[in-house]
Amino acid sequence: MVASLAFALPGRADERPPYKIVGDGIPASLTGSPGDAARGRALMLARTTTCILCHSGPFPETRFQGDLAPDLTGTGNRWSVSQLRLRLVDASRFNPDTIMPSYYRNDGLVRVGRNFAGKPILSAAEIEDIVAFLATLRD
Repeated sequence: MVASLAFALPGRADERPPYKIVGDGIPASLTGSPGDAARGRALMLARTTTCILCHSGPFPETRFQGDLAPDLTGTGNRWSVSQLRLRLVDASRFNPDTIMPSYYRNDGLVRVGRNFAGKPILSAAEIEDIVAFLATLRD
């Protein structure tokens, strides 16, 4: 199954980079280049992204990690970069009942906060940074 979809980044409407879902992933980078794993780690641990509120992982310096979602330890062994990217862009493609927000997809969503209506939660660069970091998490 191949679907071609375009979603908005903050800014002008014509700056919406398209992405293709191929099978169970998005093979091409949303930005055209790989992300920065160090920035991705910092984003993962920032309370503003909410990742660590639900997930736990190999983050000994972070207290009060979540237990509502899978532990992120070994994520890079379990999923490819393409699969990780789609999970961040739209986790509901894997589980329609997931509580994980669609961090990049912004169409057809319900119960969206006024500040996020029509906008992605994370930018394409932030998605790529987090994907780069998650790919480093190996057992």
